[in-house]
Amino acid sequence: MILYSFFMSSCSWRVRVALRAKGIDYEYRPINLLKGEQRGEEFLKVNPMGQVPTFIDGDLMLTQSMAILEYLEELQPEPSLLPSDRSQRAIVRQICEMINAGIQPVQSGAYARLEAVGGEGAGLAWGQEAIDKGFTALEGVLAKTAGTHCVGDELTLADCCLVPQVLNAQLRFKVDTTKFPIITRLHNYLVQRPEFADTHPEKMVDCPPGFMAGIAAKNAAEKR
Repeated sequence: MILYSFFMSSCSWRVRVALRAKGIDYEYRPINLLKGEQRGEEFLKVNPMGQVPTFIDGDLMLTQSMAILEYLEELQPEPSLLPSDRSQRAIVRQICEMINAGIQPVQSGAYARLEAVGGEGAGLAWGQEAIDKGFTALEGVLAKTAGTHCVGDELTLADCCLVPQVLNAQLRFKVDTTKFPIITRLHNYLVQRPEFADTHPEKMVDCPPGFMAGIAAKNAAEKR
């Protein structure tokens, strides 16, 4: 199995978490989005969409994180990342899509274009608004579903999606996530689990030394 990934891609991190949770061995192949490697001829032969994550299992190629997560769940059902209860499975998938479809692409996809059209800061403001709106809605859902994890007390696909989005909000978009106490509590607990700690962006081979700390320090300085 092969995973084409970028260390700061929140969608790729979701998949890394699931692979770690299920103990599935794979080859990590970095694609540097900052250098435009996703638009390179060789990678476009693998994935014509030029996106990560891209997952290869033999002759199968999957390009969307949620499809990859569902595939891994069916490929290796134990440990399961979906609850046995039908209603709770639907809630897990709802939380995943609130992040996957309702927050991540809205905050990310328009960033560069808005900066070009609206000037410096336009993309950042757009991303912050999208995350605030999405996290406000998500906080309401989690108030009814969360235990130590997003849904109850077991690791699910919802957790795989939540933690990367929180890091993205904090580092890239400078969102004060403490405004969302349930999300903050869950993130602070989950990020210590080996599934997240071992697959954290700063642990990836393509993460430049000091990259994460540098961004955090820059953001802290700008708040002063």
